[in-house]
Amino acid sequence: MKLQGTAKVNEAGHLTIGGCDAVELVQKHGSPLYVMDETFLREKCKAYYDAFSASGAGEVIYASKAFMNMAMCRVIEQEGLGLDVVSGGELYTARRAGFPMEKVYFHGNNKTDSELKQAIEYGIGHIVVDNHYEMDRLNALAEQAGTTVNVLLRITPGIECHTHEFIRTGQIDSKFGFPLPTGQAMEAVKAVVSCSNLKYDGLHCHIGSQIFELESFRFAAEVMMNFIEEIQKQTGAVTTVLNLGGGFGIRYTEADEPADINDYARTVLSTVQSEAEKRNLTVPRVVVEPGRSIAGPVGTTLYTVGSVKEIHGVRKYVAVDGGMNDNPRPALYGSRYEAMLANKATEANEEVVSITGKCCESGDMLIWDVSLPKVKSGDILAVSSTGAYNYTMSMNYNRIGRPAVVFVRDGQSAVVVERESYDDLIRNDRIPPYLQR
Repeated sequence: MKLQGTAKVNEAGHLTIGGCDAVELVQKHGSPLYVMDETFLREKCKAYYDAFSASGAGEVIYASKAFMNMAMCRVIEQEGLGLDVVSGGELYTARRAGFPMEKVYFHGNNKTDSELKQAIEYGIGHIVVDNHYEMDRLNALAEQAGTTVNVLLRITPGIECHTHEFIRTGQIDSKFGFPLPTGQAMEAVKAVVSCSNLKYDGLHCHIGSQIFELESFRFAAEVMMNFIEEIQKQTGAVTTVLNLGGGFGIRYTEADEPADINDYARTVLSTVQSEAEKRNLTVPRVVVEPGRSIAGPVGTTLYTVGSVKEIHGVRKYVAVDGGMNDNPRPALYGSRYEAMLANKATEANEEVVSITGKCCESGDMLIWDVSLPKVKSGDILAVSSTGAYNYTMSMNYNRIGRPAVVFVRDGQSAVVVERESYDDLIRNDRIPPYLQR
């Protein structure tokens, strides 16, 4: 497993993160345990801010669906980033954390009336309109509230990138947005500029996730700038914001080769600048929405090894005290991860094993065929790059509680999400009168 951020190996041969011994973290907080490297997290935020926002040409909006809680909102605010939310729950969390509402963008393909009213009441910066049904309802709700709402239109530009089919969102056949090649995107622009209580500010597109080829982002920027020119010609509307979404890839295994954030920024910003000059357009503010590439690398999940079972000549299964409950991505997407034994960080690899979870599902496999030192019950397994889409996608299958989340920094650990108890699991259960004893 490649060490990232502040991760090191101490004199005891243990993995440390943020100056905290992983073995001691498990002793103190239990396992499974999500560990977020706060120093590394802030470095990631700063790298994006410096690359896109420092010059004034761009704006960085953190995609909170990757990893969100109130502590994360505070860090994002302190590092000067905005926030992308996709539900009333995420919006509520941000507000309770005191996040500035004018720096919030609200996404989603089926926002409810209550969520739209909530966004209007909170006075958020922008709502990203996904379809005509939402546009009409939002305009009516804004009129009822006696206000005008700033909006972007989500566009599906017809670009397919090299990623898993479930996380490609820029192609025409998508649940998201107004398709560009069919002419529906232009129809949407004409409709929104005629809405009395909606203010058209610009466009949004997102071509997919876990993308390594910068050419895909460059091409998306060119396509969108061409569309912006057509919008101005046909409607006279000036596009002041171009939100190019997220999707910047990270390293999960040695097979992944992410590009440099600065190269990403130069590619996108220079393309928009040159296309605007070529077409005699006002240069729009470029917005990007990194989520995975900020939260993903800074997270490590710690597990305790339980049973070890070898099928002679076939496979050796190593079971941990977590699984698809705290990381459903391998089961959903076939995602791959790296791992190491945190308590045997200096020992040589001796065997190839497969890591399985404790759920009553044969598909509950976290890692197939990983090389590790000799594994024994009680060892601490560390799985890297689990900061994004692990905690936020965790679940209570088999009535297993969600793990705790800790931030680690300068040798200190702080719980930012408590471990769920059995009482938490039954908190919303009710026994109807006819089943009462």
